[in-house]
Amino acid sequence: MPASARLRCHTVLAGLVTLVTAAVVSLAAPAPASAAVTWTETGSDRADPLTESQGLTSVEVPANSPNRYTGVGTIPLGLAGRGWNHVGDPDASYDGFYIEPYQRDSGNSKMFRVQAPGGAWSEYVHTLGPGEALNNSWAAVSPDGRWMLSGEWGTMTRLLVFPTPGVNPATSPSADLPLVATVRLDHAVRDVQGCDFTGPTTLMCSSDDPEGSLFGLTKPLLQVDLSAPPDGTADVTGHVTAVRQLPLRSSCQGSFEAEGIDYDRRGGVLRVIVVSPGFCVLTDSKTYKFTRG
Repeated sequence: MPASARLRCHTVLAGLVTLVTAAVVSLAAPAPASAAVTWTETGSDRADPLTESQGLTSVEVPANSPNRYTGVGTIPLGLAGRGWNHVGDPDASYDGFYIEPYQRDSGNSKMFRVQAPGGAWSEYVHTLGPGEALNNSWAAVSPDGRWMLSGEWGTMTRLLVFPTPGVNPATSPSADLPLVATVRLDHAVRDVQGCDFTGPTTLMCSSDDPEGSLFGLTKPLLQVDLSAPPDGTADVTGHVTAVRQLPLRSSCQGSFEAEGIDYDRRGGVLRVIVVSPGFCVLTDSKTYKFTRG
């Protein structure tokens, strides 16, 4: 065989060895660290359009506390008079601190209103950083209580991490609430209306995405698996998976709006508010219930 032919043969064989080796390595590689679980719809309750149309949370302390909701009708007149005219999806720490996120139509800040277990209210204001959106759609307290996640409207590749106001000793109503880290998402999300922790490194989120181009479906229920529990010292990454489309059922035709989300660990129930279109916002908006399948 001529030398040139032998050289070509060796080159082809080397390429085949490389391909086979890569295939073996690929087959031996572990599966992704996290995969979305199945959430099965188990029922629903009517969502009042004035007081239950923005968000909800379960409260564990004190015992037997009722679920809490937010809507335009739950905004105190004093807050609205100072421009805080939109409330988002609230959350509560496991030791009973209740937190509502607020925003204004303009300005350079957002606010978290906190009720301590004893009933006293306080306000924690965060001054926006460079490139940070004004809106304040939701709050999600980490299971250890020390850190709070929040998000921005539109198409985003991050979530925001704050020390939990009222819980973390580094916070004070008289000081600016600092942004201490971010969750860097591996997939863009759009119009997230609420998130809640289902474990130390897992979030379930409701997206009001009307386009469907990101995950192949509109109004998706999303799962975000964090690379580590947030600790306020460094960014973590978040792997995003679309679990399913939220229920879109109504007697009216038109655009639905996915709203807040809550995971009640006492019974393992996930609840998501979906507001109906048109006149049916008054009649058949629902809080849907899900359990792990």
